[in-house]
Amino acid sequence: MVLAATVAALAALPWIGNTVLVQFGINVLLLATLAQGWNIIGGYTGYPSFGNSVFYGLGAYGVAIAMVQYHLPFWVGMLLGLGLGVVFAALLGFAVLRLKGHYFAICTLGLALVMIAIVSNLDIAGGNIGLVLPLHGGEVLFYELALALLGLATLTVFWLSRSRFGLGLIAIRENEEGAAVMGVNTTLYKVLAFMLSAAFTALAGGIYAYYITFIDPAGVFDIGLNVKMIIMAVFGGPGSVFGPVVGALLLSAISEVLATKVTSIASLFFGIVIVIAVVFMPRGIAHLFQHIRRMGWRYFIDNVSTHRL
Repeated sequence: MVLAATVAALAALPWIGNTVLVQFGINVLLLATLAQGWNIIGGYTGYPSFGNSVFYGLGAYGVAIAMVQYHLPFWVGMLLGLGLGVVFAALLGFAVLRLKGHYFAICTLGLALVMIAIVSNLDIAGGNIGLVLPLHGGEVLFYELALALLGLATLTVFWLSRSRFGLGLIAIRENEEGAAVMGVNTTLYKVLAFMLSAAFTALAGGIYAYYITFIDPAGVFDIGLNVKMIIMAVFGGPGSVFGPVVGALLLSAISEVLATKVTSIASLFFGIVIVIAVVFMPRGIAHLFQHIRRMGWRYFIDNVSTHRL
């Protein structure tokens, strides 16, 4: 009942809120979708990807190129961006998912910089200048699209938490060699998870591109965006169904308030969140709520002790 009421309230927001609130809602819903997308590869599979911003940028450029260069409808651009993101994830996955831990993280971190350099030299993508998309009729369409995409991403993660495929991803996260011994095709599972993560990220990028009506390489392949989605997923609870959504909502709201009241503190906010999350609750808010009532303050002390901090 609570979940249904929350979804209904979110769906009704464009008709009961002002323009500023709707614009804020679009940004939060897209960030929550990015956090859920990262949750599939980082939370469930255990591979900390810093390259998801590449899929976001490919989704954005798919829409922009389709609409600006070929005068195609928005939905065709969304399909093009989705295809670019998923195909790139498949090709990339077979190569980089052989790496583990910080080696995988460093490899994917460099992808965004490489993609900025490549796209900046493509005439079809507008080079360094970027592309200006056609004007749209208003924010309501994009709000509802962002909400629907987040709902689909969350339902997918819910399915993962109960499916054989999802259990295989969790097994890879906990012990990849052991999962392989038990018969899990680890390479296939990891690549499929990477592609699924890329799909939601690319679709979010496509919605953003048409909503903002202007994109450039540095903006849509921004590494900082990848850091945000990771922080939100980790703060909310990686490997949980609703943790990344809650993390995105809370951090976005707090960050917006700080940016309005005290700009200098807002710039430090996400750095402080990283420290707090890693030291005191490395498994996120979802895990905290499950154990804080039983353990009390010992929950935080045990986390510090376990990680030798």
